[in-house]
Amino acid sequence: MTVFSCPDFDNHEHVSFFTDEASGLRAIVAIHSTAPFGLSGGGCRMYPYASDMDALRDALRLSRAMSYKLALCDMPAGGAKSVVIGDPAKDKTEALLHALGRAVERLGGKYVVAEDVGTTPEDMRIIGTQTRYVMGRQVDTGPATAYGAFVSLRTAVERRLGRKDLTGLRVAVQGLGNVGRRLCKHLAEAGAKLIVTDVNEGAVRAVVGELGAVAVLPGAIYDQDVDVFAPCALGAILDDATIGRLRCKVVAGCANNQLAEERHGEVIAARGILYAPDFVVNAGGVIGAAQEGQYDERAAFRDTDRIAGILSAAFDRAEREGISTHAAAVRMAKEKIRSRQQG
Repeated sequence: MTVFSCPDFDNHEHVSFFTDEASGLRAIVAIHSTAPFGLSGGGCRMYPYASDMDALRDALRLSRAMSYKLALCDMPAGGAKSVVIGDPAKDKTEALLHALGRAVERLGGKYVVAEDVGTTPEDMRIIGTQTRYVMGRQVDTGPATAYGAFVSLRTAVERRLGRKDLTGLRVAVQGLGNVGRRLCKHLAEAGAKLIVTDVNEGAVRAVVGELGAVAVLPGAIYDQDVDVFAPCALGAILDDATIGRLRCKVVAGCANNQLAEERHGEVIAARGILYAPDFVVNAGGVIGAAQEGQYDERAAFRDTDRIAGILSAAFDRAEREGISTHAAAVRMAKEKIRSRQQG
């Protein structure tokens, strides 16, 4: 299979493959679009992909979603993403990050790299010794991303369940990383009851101990009798099998690319479950990153509150046009992209 025949290829403007024998770097940079600004932005994900094709598909899907996210938030950049094939706990070295920085620099500013799953603000500082085109050296986008997810969840709950008060709301959270853990804290402070899971047992113990959450095994999270399912781990977890197991009324989480296929947006809707499109839910990260150099968390949170309006507009359009909420948000994003490109 070639890049062009890959099901997730969406007329991407540019795809690069980088290797560095000395450091072991194997990376893909997928630029969905730079128009009309001449640049694109998106995080760098490091993950031990099972195959090169899995890495390519992730890069293509993530970069496309980034274009949607940036357009809906009126950010002056197109969408892109980079993926590094490797285990961040074992394979990440300063030499590898330097090699990645040099790769980004060779793209001449078409792509601005930032943190994502498997990378950190410290990694961005190391990458920044080799390239000018990096964000996140001074800003941890996790807090704004988590707050945006909380705002989105609250908005979806009000729409589907007709309640503003989250006291007693039952939420199953899948993934307790940098963002999922913070989302749990927001929810606990609002009075929600948490059921949590993660492959990292230490992360689970910490959230159970701090917030009084109930832990379940990773495979059991889909079967919980809850009001909301919040996917906050990796993507492609909502498919024919898992959607059929859900016992919730709302799906609202910050993981990227939660739908295994586009059609699964309709499958969720057919079950009467309100789906909050992930590229809207996790947009707080790009809003927070926009404050690079003069970060004010309270200001970032205030800016992130506008996600509620974007999400509500997608819900309204879905109802008006008789389509899934995912399809509605995609249409909104594509219209924004076209209008920006036309000036």
